Amino acid sequence: MAALNFFGRLFVSCQGVGTWLTPRLAMHCIGAGVRSVVVSRHAVKARVPSSGAKSFTESASGLAAGPRAELRVRRLEAESAGIVVFGINRPQSKNAISKNLVEMMSKAIEEIKCDKNVRTVILRSEVPGIFCAGADLKERAKMRPSEVGPFVSKARSLINELGNLPMPTIAVLDGAALGGGLEMALACDIRVAATSAKMGLVETKLAIIPGAGGTQRLPRTIGVSLAKELIFSGRVLDGTEAKVIGLVNHVVGQNEAGDAAYHRALSLAREFIPQGPIAVRLAKLAINQGIEVDLKTGLAIEEACYAQVIPTKDRIEGLNAFKEKRLPRYTGE
Repeated sequence: MAALNFFGRLFVSCQGVGTWLTPRLAMHCIGAGVRSVVVSRHAVKARVPSSGAKSFTESASGLAAGPRAELRVRRLEAESAGIVVFGINRPQSKNAISKNLVEMMSKAIEEIKCDKNVRTVILRSEVPGIFCAGADLKERAKMRPSEVGPFVSKARSLINELGNLPMPTIAVLDGAALGGGLEMALACDIRVAATSAKMGLVETKLAIIPGAGGTQRLPRTIGVSLAKELIFSGRVLDGTEAKVIGLVNHVVGQNEAGDAAYHRALSLAREFIPQGPIAVRLAKLAINQGIEVDLKTGLAIEEACYAQVIPTKDRIEGLNAFKEKRLPRYTGE
């Protein structure tokens, strides 16, 4: 593990990849094998999972077991090897965000975030016509006032964890994404929608505000003034309108099966698979960290990230493949 200091901020790397940290801030390591790095005023420590820790494959079978599982986690194979699909499956509640769903998604994210074999995560719905209707208001109505705050904090933490995954993430909007559902999609790197999809931050209609990142991620995605207009009005857009303002990357006409956006997302994810996985993760890190700072600091972040790819086996493989006029075989090392 190495640490570099730029403009008073600490860049910590482990196994060829890293992240920017500030004192007393603990952040998960992007590299495989190291679960997290902890920075204090006195030391930098790396925590490695014990040999008895469950692997993703072992625990995912439990998450995905049975047709009634609220979250189905699948590792794709063959030409889609390296893609992991999170499928939300709460048809009775329009995929609303419940306590149980938050817990299951948090566990699934924890189990894949340091797996170097995972190249892309796709977040989709297993329920036709709906992505996520936001918070489970029926469940929330049964909560005591003292329980609401902690639950919203857990939901916010979940969406932040999704946003902090080191590999590319794609949200598939084949149906409605409202409130917390759209906030979840906004935490992903890329959004693909069907023309028939509906999306909006509608919280002001309930006399509340977006509480899981919507007031911060929407302006960063489409611009401050337009984000204010949409949040103040609670307006709902369709897929075509969302594409025009840059809320989604791609929009496709819906098919009879209701999964056109999912197939477009799969096609997109397959474009990522052949690329150097460490390079892709570090590019994501450089972009995500760089947009939060001034250009000079952002360029220093890029330089530090670039330095991490130089000693990798993948970089040498890329050069050799180019020289030998063949496809590279990247291993994430």
